[in-house]
Amino acid sequence: MSSVGAGFRLARAGWVLVREGVIAALPGEELSGLPKFGWRLARLFTRRRALAYERSDRLAKAVVRLGPSYVKLGQFLATRPDVVGNDMALDLAMLQDKMHTFPKAEAVAAIETSLGRKVGDLYVEFGDPVAAASIAQVHAAEAIHEGVATKVAVKVIRPGVRRRFFQDLESYFLAAHLQEKYIPSSRRLRPVEVTETLAQTTKIEMDLRLEAAALSELGENTKDDPGFRVPSVDWERTGRDVLTMEWVDGVKMNNIAGLEEAGHDLKAIAANLIQSFLRHTLRDGFFHADMHPGNLFVEANGTIVAVDLGIAGRLGKKERRFLAEILYGFITRDYLRVAEVHFEAGYVPRQHNVAAFAQAIRAIGEPIHGQPAETISMAKLLTLLFEVTELFDMATRPELILLQKTMVVVEGVARTLDPAFNMWKTAEPVVGGWIAGNLGPRGMMIDARDGAKALLALARQAPELAARTDRLSREIDLMAEHGLRFDETTAHAIGKAEARYSRSGRVALWVIALTLLYIAWKIL
Repeated sequence: MSSVGAGFRLARAGWVLVREGVIAALPGEELSGLPKFGWRLARLFTRRRALAYERSDRLAKAVVRLGPSYVKLGQFLATRPDVVGNDMALDLAMLQDKMHTFPKAEAVAAIETSLGRKVGDLYVEFGDPVAAASIAQVHAAEAIHEGVATKVAVKVIRPGVRRRFFQDLESYFLAAHLQEKYIPSSRRLRPVEVTETLAQTTKIEMDLRLEAAALSELGENTKDDPGFRVPSVDWERTGRDVLTMEWVDGVKMNNIAGLEEAGHDLKAIAANLIQSFLRHTLRDGFFHADMHPGNLFVEANGTIVAVDLGIAGRLGKKERRFLAEILYGFITRDYLRVAEVHFEAGYVPRQHNVAAFAQAIRAIGEPIHGQPAETISMAKLLTLLFEVTELFDMATRPELILLQKTMVVVEGVARTLDPAFNMWKTAEPVVGGWIAGNLGPRGMMIDARDGAKALLALARQAPELAARTDRLSREIDLMAEHGLRFDETTAHAIGKAEARYSRSGRVALWVIALTLLYIAWKIL
């Protein structure tokens, strides 16, 4: 029955997208056969007034009708232009995560259930909501800190959002499985794996203790950084469904007129924003991955304060070195080195030719060197780079896609503040400093130290590895002699799972088909 319910919800979502003109706005003229027939049919069922809107507006209206979980789906897919395409990713990135507020009484109940204490014992004053998004809303409140009443921001999970999201998640998984099964060309995009990533990231975002931990970690990383910080966390008043943090007094970065009235140097703020982001990415390998201007405040002294750390990105040492070397390679026009870095990182399969890959990279780099520095977009460079790597079978790297998406947003904010913003000149001190410290003699010494530690750890595990090797050798000998066999229970379980999967897929397809026929009959 779960698959039947998921099928109905999926059919409803498809119908809403059709009626709001989202399907009709897609470039269907390039299609052929049954997909083109479906696109033409969708145009017939589109609301007439929807045809007057731009595609991004149609998408926004459809998502609002579908509910909070679809807002989150849209925001997630905005980070995956490899899946939905660059144009659609830009439209999705424009979705405003603004929802209606829910009653204060429900917020109070959620806080008291999560923390096991009365709101009156936790806060001197607990006010009405000041902002609401798809997963949570924020209240202004006051709490006693060191004997002084201090203003705080209290973020509370939206009631019922987990249940609704996981119901809709069944529909997403059904759509992903059907896509993989019936559209072979989509399998390289790994739709089921993409859906699993969405499920995991949203689970994390719906546990406000984890957001508090991310704020705490970023706060420790940036405590000595000039001009950037995050709000401090009140751990005593933080739980799974509630996050209490320092109240931020400042001007939102999307309020350009307000920043100018406050006397801020917009060029300095733009430079500080980019350098802070690159510092977090290269130095710490941990960055705020949702740095749109609504999440950024500027305090009276010019310090940038970043809030809403529900989405964070991490880069390992290999990924950080990869990023720094490709940026440095483009700056110095060393395209062969950029290509070699891709192969050394294991991102491009070895069967491809390094020189041929370097030639493709040169096609990206040379036009850039003919432009003024202030017109060159680092985010655009990474976008073109990832497009070229698809030709060489580079597997999807979610951590790099998230980095690219965040860089697009951050660079866009910087150019809003300073239209003549020179990304390369601003980034050079951070990128150059990291390269000098990590790819020069000092970096070689650090690598040698890390290698020695790894060898020591391996030596300690040698007896256990030898025992495992001996067991594996004996099992391989037995397998060679008797063949690979499943026990009766395993074989029965595999057959049962396969039958259930096939049956569920057929039931879901029939449900969707019957629902669409019913809708068409009602309209006609």
